[in-house]
Amino acid sequence: MADSPEELQKHMKTYTIVGITLILFTFITVGVAEFAKTGSFALDVAIGLLIATFKAGLVAFIFMHLNHEKPMIYRILVFTLFFAAGGMVLFILALKDPISL
Repeated sequence: MADSPEELQKHMKTYTIVGITLILFTFITVGVAEFAKTGSFALDVAIGLLIATFKAGLVAFIFMHLNHEKPMIYRILVFTLFFAAGGMVLFILALKDPISL
């Protein structure tokens, strides 16, 4: 918790900036989905997933207070990001699979 009004104002400023950034990136996501067709569905999905990953990381870092955690949390987070990236790659590879049902 904040100990002084100045510290509370500092936190409010940070939360406001993060909130505006999340709203901005939501509009960017919609813009990419609607207007920036690259011709490759897999690339469009990858761009959308990268934007979503950035937004999720921002929420976790600021609103879930991961910026004040111990180093062990960061090691776990790195493994989580590694597996999330692997999941994205597998998803994109599954889209390219020539076998259809």
